[in-house]
Amino acid sequence: MQRRSFVHGAGMAGVLAAGVAPAIVHAQAAIRWRLASSFPKSLDTIFGAAEVFAKLVGQMSGGKFQISVHAGGELMPPFGVVDGVQSATVEMAHTAPYYFFGKDPTFALDCAIPFGLNSRQMTAWMYEGNGLKLMREFYAKFNIVNFPMGNTGAQMGGWYRKEIKSLADIKGLKMRIGGFGGAVLARVGGVPQNIPGGEIYQALEKGTIDAAEWVGPYDDQKLGFNKVAQNYYYPAWWEGGPQLTLFVNSKAYEGLSAEYKAMIESAASHAHVEMQAKYDARNPAALKQLVATGTKLFRFPKDVMEGAFKEAQALYSELSASNPSWKKVYEDFATFRRDQNLWFRFTEAGFDDFMQAQKL
Repeated sequence: MQRRSFVHGAGMAGVLAAGVAPAIVHAQAAIRWRLASSFPKSLDTIFGAAEVFAKLVGQMSGGKFQISVHAGGELMPPFGVVDGVQSATVEMAHTAPYYFFGKDPTFALDCAIPFGLNSRQMTAWMYEGNGLKLMREFYAKFNIVNFPMGNTGAQMGGWYRKEIKSLADIKGLKMRIGGFGGAVLARVGGVPQNIPGGEIYQALEKGTIDAAEWVGPYDDQKLGFNKVAQNYYYPAWWEGGPQLTLFVNSKAYEGLSAEYKAMIESAASHAHVEMQAKYDARNPAALKQLVATGTKLFRFPKDVMEGAFKEAQALYSELSASNPSWKKVYEDFATFRRDQNLWFRFTEAGFDDFMQAQKL
């Protein structure tokens, strides 16, 4: 894929959305696809990205390319969507790729790994670095074509029944944690639980787990976690900028016209930007409301952060020695991260540090 082709696609999206669709679009065959999401309908931000995508494709195609969006559990289990796309049970899925690190840890690099990239850096790696190219090569063996489609931005570190005062408090802690972060949590003594978003509240309420993380204030308030745990920690060292992804069955995708392919690319990039805009706009008010009703905010102790960082780096070295796919993608990812952090240190971080210290 050309690095800048999505810009051309976005331009086409604007033309079509304005109702100036070229005649060739109207000549396309009418088709109907299904998209399986890993998320519940109640989460209008993360589930809603797939609805935004499908609606835009419908508008750009003049109603000829219709995509029905199905919440996790409707067509298949939330964690069954990769198998669904791979086997062509559905044409598309919208999910967090790190859910599937058990198939291959390389999946996680398309979403988030502990101490990875922030959201802007992730988008830069995908579109202007080698991220999209490398992940396309990896997904080919799963019969999947991938498109970035959403990012939550840096997440909160979750809800805990008891305070975490040191790394020792992680020992034996049963925590719902998504994807690859659980592998590092286990290395510092925690007990990770990979539970779909729609089932977390019940597990936390019943005491099946001691802690849980999802995204951040807006979604967490909707899910009601503050009603069963009051200690809210930050930051999610395992999710500095988790990207959501659109998976498309490769055979179905290749059967599309060039125009329909451009619509998918353009609509996915639009949904990608809109998701984080929603989170950034809605999280501040939700956090204020949570604190006003008794939520206690804590920053993770330094030894928790340092212990997790050390174990994460050790894990990545082990994977690079044993998994060729991981090694190939991670080496590029790590080089990009190093340069990005140097740049952000002098610009974004410097500006943010000053502004956050001001009385506004």
